[in-house]
Amino acid sequence: MAIEPVETTVTRLRTAERDTAPGAAAFRVPPRNLEAEQALLGAILVNNRAYERVSEFLRGEHFSDPIHGRIFEACARLIERGQIADGTTLKHVFDTDPEFAEIGGADYVARLARAAVTVINAGDYGRIVYDLHLRRRLIDLGEDVINGAFDTRVEATASDQIQQAEQKLYDLATAGDFEGGFRPFNDAMASAIDMAQSAFQREGKLAGVATGYKKLDLLLGGMHPSDLIVIAGRPSMGKTALATNIAFNAAKAYREIVDEARNRHVADGASIGFFSLEMSAEQLATRILAEEAQVPSEKIRKGELTHEDFERVVRASQNLQKAPFFIDDTPALTISALRTRARRLKRQHGLGLIVVDYLQLVAGGSGGREHNRVQEISEITRGLKTLAKELNVPVVALSQLSRAVEQRDDKRPQLADLRESGSIEQDADVVIFIFREEYYLERSQPREGTPDHDEWVAKMDLVHNLAEVIVAKQRHGPTNKVVLSFEGKYTKFGNIEDDRARDVPF
Repeated sequence: MAIEPVETTVTRLRTAERDTAPGAAAFRVPPRNLEAEQALLGAILVNNRAYERVSEFLRGEHFSDPIHGRIFEACARLIERGQIADGTTLKHVFDTDPEFAEIGGADYVARLARAAVTVINAGDYGRIVYDLHLRRRLIDLGEDVINGAFDTRVEATASDQIQQAEQKLYDLATAGDFEGGFRPFNDAMASAIDMAQSAFQREGKLAGVATGYKKLDLLLGGMHPSDLIVIAGRPSMGKTALATNIAFNAAKAYREIVDEARNRHVADGASIGFFSLEMSAEQLATRILAEEAQVPSEKIRKGELTHEDFERVVRASQNLQKAPFFIDDTPALTISALRTRARRLKRQHGLGLIVVDYLQLVAGGSGGREHNRVQEISEITRGLKTLAKELNVPVVALSQLSRAVEQRDDKRPQLADLRESGSIEQDADVVIFIFREEYYLERSQPREGTPDHDEWVAKMDLVHNLAEVIVAKQRHGPTNKVVLSFEGKYTKFGNIEDDRARDVPF
């Protein structure tokens, strides 16, 4: 049986696609190419090295003919055990199989071997087999989507069905991705040099996205692509405020350049995707306006604005309108939905930084794990880390701390204080704690007129409007702490002058 060259097979497939275009025929058969499957199997039987060309992405279920799939799997089992797969070693595998006997048994294997292609062409034929498998899966997926949309009794809304279809499409696109694998060290080194060059040319001399806080940027080198950064603290420490400030500093700094080929590149800052699972988009916008306009957020919420305050708010809103800052305030998002929406945002508007506020409010996947919160958090943190690598952007996730902090005299957080800390600490590239001594001192005020009160006032003067940002873990650099200013009425963190930093008691 003659096997046509791979170029001829591709041409014939394209012709078949034209012949089966809408209106060309009343009935269409799902695409398959038995000749390509036979040629590939023959190549493997003649020279087992052909298997290496397709083993990374091809599986038995990808063949349109189940018998071909079973032959491929039998070959794979023998080859991966270090044995030879040929007509002789496979003979006993199929001797007792009635389905295989119907097509000729061992004689059929011999015919495959005689019709083999070269090892060089094996990869091309494997890709044809896999591409046609994807097309058949797309047909099945399309039918499922259509049937689900027609069935009005389905509990899922149309939006839910769209989201599920998008997730299935993404899973289909990535399940057998054969573009990965080993990279030569020279390629990886060239990428590292490009990153260093970009950092050198950038105003802040940073390889990652700048936070807007000088000493924190010096410690971290910016927020690096593919990193999962966890910002944790007890309630009222300012987690959301710091994450919002960092995100908007990056959005305001966003700048593009156009190269000689008219391609756009991000020169500074980042486009932001902010998943606000705790606050509404309006509440988050109010915080940002308060920070930018230097007007207390409480006055904005209550409408207690003077004419001057209102003008500052309007000017601030006009300045912020063009910032690439996108908010999704859908409550109880699953990690799957979060990934889907982040990918969509990157496709439509570009994406340089993702913020999730906060981690414990993300819903885990289905599958009966609801009763085990530790496993659920592990799934969420792994999903966020995977998303950071997939989209090649830093992901900032906020996290609550356990109440164990409140039982200690020194209430500075430690890694062990992270809720469900095992997975969060393990998956995070950077862990940052926020600690404000002023918060605790305010709640321990002694009676006025006593020596203790005088001592308390002196301590309050030293820590007033200050916050410790503690880098407790950094996979790529040192750990240390940075002192920032914090103005609660504006929910704003800021850099502090060096002369004041020298007087800080911690």
